[in-house]
This record gives sequence, C-alpha cells and structure tokens, in this order.
Amino acid sequence: MANPYDKARELTIAIKESQEYRDYVAAKERASQNQELVAALNDYQEKQFDMQKKTMLGEEIGQDVAQQMQNLYEILASDPAAAAYLQSQMRFAMLVNDVYSVLTDAVKI
Repeated sequence: MANPYDKARELTIAIKESQEYRDYVAAKERASQNQELVAALNDYQEKQFDMQKKTMLGEEIGQDVAQQMQNLYEILASDPAAAAYLQSQMRFAMLVNDVYSVLTDAVKI
C-alpha cells in the first residue's frame, strides 16, 4: 500500500518541477528587485485578499471598491515585471487549485 506522505512528497517535487512554479519563482525574483514594486504588489494582494474574504463571508463588494481594484491592476499590469509576476502567480494558483480539486474529488470532501 502506498504511503500518503511519500506521495505528498512526490507531489511536492512534481509541483516544484512544473513550468508554472518555475515561471512564478522567476517572475517573483525579477519583481523583488524593485522595492517600490514589491510594496505595490503587496498592497494589491492585501486588498485582493480582503475582497475575497468579504465575498466568502457574504458581504457585498461595492462598485467603487471593484473599480479601485481594477485601476490598481491596470497600473501594475503596465509594468512588465509586475505583469509577469501577476500572470505567473495566477497560473500557479490555478495549478494548485486543480490539484486540490483532484484530491477533494477523490476523497469526496
């Protein structure tokens, strides 16, 4: 019988070898060279997390907040390093979400 912990380690290695992960790490490293960009990305991600948390709690997100997030995204996306980081982060998050979905479907959670 397979040991789930061993399989989890194998999965970790597979994820770290994935193109999505390697692209994310490279883009994060490039973006980290600019401290102002790091601060702007962190601010955007905090606001994005707050929006997601409110949505999960059933709170309504105002149109002004959504517009502000769209404006922040457009500003960040105009910087090539930030755009690459955000895109690679999204692709990596999708990979992790897909893996999680496979696991939850398999055990019927």
